[in-house]
Amino acid sequence: MTAQRLAELWSRGTEFLGCEHAILGGAMSWVSERNLVSAISNAGGFGVIACGAMNPELLDTEIRETKARTDRPFGVNLITMHPQLSELIEVCGRHGVGHIVLAGGLPPSGALDKIKSTGAKLIAFAPALSLAKKLMRSGADAIVIEGMEAGGHIGPVSTSVLAQEILPHICEQIPVFVAGGIGRGEAIAAYLEMGAAGVQLGTRFVCATESIAHANFKKAFIRASARDAVPSVQIDPRLPVIPVRALKNKETERFAAKQREIAEHLDGQRLEMAEAQLQIEHYWAGALRRAVIDGDVETGSVMAGQSVGMVTKEQPTAEIIGELVEEAAAALERRR
Repeated sequence: MTAQRLAELWSRGTEFLGCEHAILGGAMSWVSERNLVSAISNAGGFGVIACGAMNPELLDTEIRETKARTDRPFGVNLITMHPQLSELIEVCGRHGVGHIVLAGGLPPSGALDKIKSTGAKLIAFAPALSLAKKLMRSGADAIVIEGMEAGGHIGPVSTSVLAQEILPHICEQIPVFVAGGIGRGEAIAAYLEMGAAGVQLGTRFVCATESIAHANFKKAFIRASARDAVPSVQIDPRLPVIPVRALKNKETERFAAKQREIAEHLDGQRLEMAEAQLQIEHYWAGALRRAVIDGDVETGSVMAGQSVGMVTKEQPTAEIIGELVEEAAAALERRR
């Protein structure tokens, strides 16, 4: 009986994703690759490849290698500002990827139609109700609302406020997945009761046994508390930089210097705004790689959500998902 209520509440999400548990793996560059993605899907969740700055050839290889490790559904996360977005969509189409997750603001003209033409279901991020409605009208099949407690790129509003603002208005029309700061099953249960079809977690999976993140990166997560995960500061109001939440280190100061450098190039008209923002994206990709792959947690970017305080050990992905499901089911049972 305990698990029955949970199965009922997220049945819309599990049907939409084609998996046992409506838990999406948050797409984390360098971390959400073939090993972790397949492990999440094999454990009954829904793994998502973080395409990030990959070119079409690399994404092609990553999808193929993920397919070799799981026969269960998984998705691909694409960034709207990627200069080769169209080609990346084509790669997903050739592989028959069932779900494409679009992140990074409103997609360029034609991108949504191109995704739909591959037969994939489109999941889009919406940081406000107005944008969620616009994406629904444009053909999005599901929405992710992500609060500022999340790791990596964040918006200005907390998960609990976003859930209250958005869920009551659209959850009956479209599956909505809640993300940002979720570290335990009790929170999952609460958002499901509010109308969510499922949830998305990233930070909890970084220290999964199957995660290829460097031992130093994992140690930094295990040692950290919630207050150690802080957002980056925008130096110049003319340069709209989406804040990034990460564990505070020397990299936090280096990013401030990088912003100043790019702002000077804008002043001197040596850069267009779109190119300036792309440079910042590439900067983050490199800084994150130094931390995740090379283990440089001092001058690399240790992107983490505030739920990092709930990461206390390295454990198998199946165990993490099992704990979350058990906690959510027990919380729902207590409320009966």
